[in-house]
Amino acid sequence: MSQDRAHSPLTFRIGLIGAFIAPIIFVVSTILFFVVFRAFDMNALTTAALVGLFVAAPFARGYDSFWAAAVRGVSSPTSITLILLLFSIGLTSSLIKSTGISEGFIWLSLSLGVHGGLFIAITFAAVCAIAMATASSLGTMFTAFPIFYPAGFVLGADPVLLAGAILSGALFGDNLAPISDSTVISSTTQRYRTRAGTAEVPGVVGSRLRYSLTAAAIAFCLFLGVGTMVSPGSSAVAAVSPEQFSAQGLWMLVAVVILLATAIVTRNIFKAVTAGLISGIVVGLLSGVLTPAGIIGVEDDAITGFLVGGVTNILPIIGLNVGIFAMLGVLESAGVLDRLVTRVVSSGWVTTPRRAEVAIGAGILATTTLFAGVNGPSMLVFGPIADRIGAQVGLHPYRRANVMDCFALGLGSVVPVVSSFLFIASLLTADQGPAPALDPMSIFTGAFYPLVLTCVIAVAVITGWGRRYEGVGGALEKDQSRAVIVAEDASGADPDEVAPEGAHPSQAPSAAHTPEAPAPTSAHTH
Repeated sequence: MSQDRAHSPLTFRIGLIGAFIAPIIFVVSTILFFVVFRAFDMNALTTAALVGLFVAAPFARGYDSFWAAAVRGVSSPTSITLILLLFSIGLTSSLIKSTGISEGFIWLSLSLGVHGGLFIAITFAAVCAIAMATASSLGTMFTAFPIFYPAGFVLGADPVLLAGAILSGALFGDNLAPISDSTVISSTTQRYRTRAGTAEVPGVVGSRLRYSLTAAAIAFCLFLGVGTMVSPGSSAVAAVSPEQFSAQGLWMLVAVVILLATAIVTRNIFKAVTAGLISGIVVGLLSGVLTPAGIIGVEDDAITGFLVGGVTNILPIIGLNVGIFAMLGVLESAGVLDRLVTRVVSSGWVTTPRRAEVAIGAGILATTTLFAGVNGPSMLVFGPIADRIGAQVGLHPYRRANVMDCFALGLGSVVPVVSSFLFIASLLTADQGPAPALDPMSIFTGAFYPLVLTCVIAVAVITGWGRRYEGVGGALEKDQSRAVIVAEDASGADPDEVAPEGAHPSQAPSAAHTPEAPAPTSAHTH
């Protein structure tokens, strides 16, 4: 937001509604494509976003200013990092898909007697572990879909639940991994009022366990139970045997392990992708599952190979990314989020802890929806708002961080029609052997973890489960009467500069000393 504030605010001849013209056209078009006509085409979504921008531009007071705002959105560090990340992991996904690792998993699962609902539940647990290790939901999805999705379909697993399990596991890692952007941002945007500093990541993760693990346990049972009921299971695999499939593709697990290990050690997804690609090519050539022509070659006057295929397959989602961030640039420059801050904080409605948490939950859901489900940037924008709302009633920084993060990684990440996660998951189900391509709405119905997490955190808000207040020196207090509350005006300043009991007056919290939230890094971009 700081970049946009350096420019004059963008205004429209029809008022603030002008900033929403492009998003409205995009959402309506998406509903028509996916829900009414049941036609899924990522390029059509990009077209809808661009048409919305061209329709909205003449309504702006300053045609050049409108497109300058759109360009700032597309050229933001978050957008550029995400584009490069998508290109990189698209190559890895293409390599895994082309080397038969999924067939190796079919052979292994048939040998062990794993199929149907059990395979779905095991897939969810395995992807949770991968996502916790890499702290990259997108990297996890691009790695896991080519391995588990086609294999699970052959093994009698319901494809909708299988895709939902992979997406759910990826979001679990985002929600709980100490090194994920969402965890770091949700923590570091929440300031203490009784001492210097922001919420510590280890403390936030420790207090979040009760919500995330509860939701994961419920989701695992649902994947196992519902998956067993709706999957063809043993009847679907009766006609196949391990001898029909080759175990040779399992050699590529060496490359996957190297990729995961590099991600854990370096905390950088680009280094991990590089290590995975190099080791994958070497292992693939040595094991015979990959040929030089399979890397890059020429056939019928066309360039072939997994490198070109990886770029080609990811281009539709890149186009969508450009359209979405262009619309976000316009919303930012129009001051939509700044107006939201002023109205919420100065409304006088937030008078109880429950109301404050409802406001935080509703606010982050709205912001994450505007950001198409991309949770890191949305929490970077809304985090300071949640900080001020929760501080008015003495909520501890841990609690504020958890309420915001769990709503964002819950329904916020999988809002039907606009969620980038659902779009990407749908894209990754295409061209996966015999497994069917799924539309985003279908995958939403099988994404149990984010839906259960939303219910879990909603119950916590209503009942007060796990609610803690900030006491003297940042202590966790169960009783609100022991909380230290420092009044703030709508601008976020502490007008009275009142030092908490037991603290030196110079330690009184002040807006001038508000720590800056870190921008998402390439190592942890989701």
